[in-house]
Amino acid sequence: MKLYFSKGACSRSVRIILHELNIPAEFEAVDFKTKKTASGKDYLSINPKGAVPALQLNDGSVLTENVAIHQYLADTHGAHHLLPELGNFQRYRTLEWFSYISSDLHKSCGPLFNSAVPDELKETIFKPALLNKFKIVEQQLQKNEYLMGKEFTLPDAYLFVVISWLKHFNIDLQTALPNVSRYYNALKERKSIRQALEEEA
Repeated sequence: MKLYFSKGACSRSVRIILHELNIPAEFEAVDFKTKKTASGKDYLSINPKGAVPALQLNDGSVLTENVAIHQYLADTHGAHHLLPELGNFQRYRTLEWFSYISSDLHKSCGPLFNSAVPDELKETIFKPALLNKFKIVEQQLQKNEYLMGKEFTLPDAYLFVVISWLKHFNIDLQTALPNVSRYYNALKERKSIRQALEEEA
């Protein structure tokens, strides 16, 4: 198995889950500007979308998109603690959070990373909009250790990565989102996350 990644990108969440499940894998970095991998491969020949993550399976097939890769890893390794089995309604609650992180939180960070967007618009429109979406997470974490309660699940790995981006937008977590801040600091001590952070330096 090989994960194509970019340092600090959402592909880090897949790396976290690979370590969480002790799945042996190779890791190869992708340069978004050149669309080349660290070994010189044309990344578009691996993933025509040009985005990460892309997970090359042992049979050579390639799976893309976080939501698909996470489910594949959990389902094929019987990781019901990360994603409940079919028939368990909590599975859909877990995927509900995963979808919210992907479609609302992750996508809302895009304009703030975009150098073509004027700073004034970032400060007056996009940053407040992102913080407003994070209020849903803040409320969920008010009484819960993790998104789904007392157990770490797939969306926690993804949310950790998105939260890590907030420092780039000069957002003071402790002031703006104290529950999110507590949650993030606790997750940084989790073995799989520490390993992922160390590997991506």
